[in-house]
Amino acid sequence: MKKLLVILLVTAMVLSLAACGGQTTPAQSTTAAQGETAAAAADDQTLTVWCWDPAFNIYAMQEAEKVYQKTNPNFKLNIVETPWNDVQTKVTTASASNDLSTLPDILLMQDNAFQKNVISFPDTFVDITSLGVDFSQFGASKVAYSVVDGKNYGVPFDNGAVIHALRTDVLAEAGLSIADFTDITWDQYIELGKVVLEKTGKPLLSSTAESDLLPMMMQSAGASFFDKDGNPDITNNATLKKVFETYVKLIESGVLIHVNDWDQYIGSMTNATVGGTINGCWIIGSIQTAQDQSGKWAITNMPKLDGIPTATNYSNNGGSSWAVTANSKNPQLAADFLAKTFAGSVEFYETILPASGALASYAPAGKSTVYSQPQEFFGNQPIYALITEFAGKVPSNYTGAYYYEARDALAAALTNSVSGASIDDELKTAEDIVKTAMGQ
Repeated sequence: MKKLLVILLVTAMVLSLAACGGQTTPAQSTTAAQGETAAAAADDQTLTVWCWDPAFNIYAMQEAEKVYQKTNPNFKLNIVETPWNDVQTKVTTASASNDLSTLPDILLMQDNAFQKNVISFPDTFVDITSLGVDFSQFGASKVAYSVVDGKNYGVPFDNGAVIHALRTDVLAEAGLSIADFTDITWDQYIELGKVVLEKTGKPLLSSTAESDLLPMMMQSAGASFFDKDGNPDITNNATLKKVFETYVKLIESGVLIHVNDWDQYIGSMTNATVGGTINGCWIIGSIQTAQDQSGKWAITNMPKLDGIPTATNYSNNGGSSWAVTANSKNPQLAADFLAKTFAGSVEFYETILPASGALASYAPAGKSTVYSQPQEFFGNQPIYALITEFAGKVPSNYTGAYYYEARDALAAALTNSVSGASIDDELKTAEDIVKTAMGQ
């Protein structure tokens, strides 16, 4: 009964899951015929891959194929463009029916959905712990997204390390610089933000009501919505309460403003309504659409929570990893391909960065000359090397099978708290909602 509940919950969450940073990438679904034959390899050296976004993930896979073919010329990929929501739906359907024949050899999985899928469908994915991937070359927090019961089920790909991006011209008007915002706490951030608001009239930060700041703040302290056994840890979670208190202070100070939706959030940066943002590094693409602001931005690390012993200035938001499915006829080949490209080739990451902005979570790539190049838009900072460094310092936390239920319940609780409701009462209500979803 509990497994059935999990399956139903996974299915229900499909439409709410989005691509990195909460945005979906327009793409066309595979045809039924493609889906039925996706796992059929042309020969022993052919693998089928499901992923989305031609300019990002699909492009990366095409370049990875070229790298691997240098030592294995008979190797081929059959890359099937499949939007994330479709990937999740197909995985859920195949797993629930105990018929994995429609699945590919390799598929791309959103990091925050990885544990949910492996826990719900343990027979669908291959344990690749001992198949040649050197997981030590990635930040521990990135690897942890695809670890269940001590076993590795995913090869990390794109980087969701959090950046604190700021308009340096706005800071200068307030007599401040990017150095003033480096290695600081949230209380210090609020005080600096008040100065910027007074001197320039600009808030530092904007957010939608369903704030990504909440999970980013939590992970920056290595904290979770669940305990190590997977039970909700909300009502008496000191870190979570500190996050709520900090968020309320941000709103009350005027340093953080709420906007109605994602488009307004992006617009608040590009039209210079606010002086900065804190989000996954993929937000760089949106920031750079304001070409008239070139040279006026810089990045640093995010503020850390005050009074929390485990607090750091680093977190993650978004990102994805590659999984090998149990339907693969050659899981060793699939793992070896991933090990020698996404988990083993600096040359590969040097190739894909300029064209796609696909920033590696593979630590050795951060030392590449390509990654260390100054970026004009960001005041000639070597931002890609900085972000790779940030990624290696992000604390791990547990997401589990009910991460999205907890996140949604807490987003509602945070909105109520901002409106004046008791934080303690709202946390209790959120925990009750999550327990109900878990059948407790």
